[in-house]
Amino acid sequence: MTTETNLQNKETNRAGRGWVGGLILILIGGLALLAQFVDISWLYILPVLSACFLVWGILSRQTGLIIPGGILGGIGLGAFLVEGPFANLGDPATGGVFMLSFAWGWALITLVSFYTNRNGRPSLWPLIPGGIMAAIGAILLAGGKALTMLNWLNFGWPVVLIAVGLYIIFRRKELID
Repeated sequence: MTTETNLQNKETNRAGRGWVGGLILILIGGLALLAQFVDISWLYILPVLSACFLVWGILSRQTGLIIPGGILGGIGLGAFLVEGPFANLGDPATGGVFMLSFAWGWALITLVSFYTNRNGRPSLWPLIPGGIMAAIGAILLAGGKALTMLNWLNFGWPVVLIAVGLYIIFRRKELID
């Protein structure tokens, strides 16, 4: 009897979540159809997609759906800011604004995962790419000597990868012998 109840609950959950996916497809299709007749800025498409994924992930409590929502939200915010209020900034600074916005999207994944994770603990892994992007964005905004440091890091990171790769190869060989 318990197995039957579990199967019924799974079917009810799937049917309940199906309307959200259907609604998102209708919204995206409606925007695409409307864009054929009315001049819609494509800067609004990414935030709408982001909101769809975030709402769907929150309603269904699925962390996997908030990941594209956060990423698209960060990219959409960055594109909007670079094309809008910060359009007059110079090249490194606009890149910094975009990277900080993108980092915000990764942080959003961690914030929303407080709710979507069944155990109540947040997913902390998005803070790693978000932190790296935030650091690069801050360096781009700071300019000056910070950009010089970023150029040195640009040359240094491949050397670090090569060194770690060599270490892994020779360490593994020692373990085999």
